Amino acid sequence: MSLDAATLQLGQQTGLPASPEEARLDRVPNPHAGTPYLARFTCPEFTSICPVTGQPDFGILVIDYLPGHWLVESKSLKLYLGAFRNHGAFHEDCTVGIGKTLVELLEPEWFRIGGYWYPRGGIPIDVFWQTGEPPKGLWLPDQGVAPYRGR
Repeated sequence: MSLDAATLQLGQQTGLPASPEEARLDRVPNPHAGTPYLARFTCPEFTSICPVTGQPDFGILVIDYLPGHWLVESKSLKLYLGAFRNHGAFHEDCTVGIGKTLVELLEPEWFRIGGYWYPRGGIPIDVFWQTGEPPKGLWLPDQGVAPYRGR
């Protein structure tokens, strides 16, 4: 984790990390700390590997959070999520693990992640995790991913 703007990956030539463990997530100060607003990241082409078969798994991740003092720097998030393309883990582990990693880094007021996975063995697996009830008055739009119908 970086706190100094001079050490951010943003604006630097940065290769894709080989694994999520090697990836570095950067955070930056929230210029609107204390103002309740929702920040959303959508990763429509998330890829990981089935830990049993080694076959690729594809999904859509939607990350919503109410920032506290920190924001995730988007380039570092992109590289972190891209590092899963060679990472073997079940859908539940990827989705919840990403959520917990971001919560630990950002210390948000509220957080949720939706993992909308394409079928494995003919069955879609969607995974949802959040830190608690959304704060009263927070505008919380639908995550925008339809229930499975041949996504």
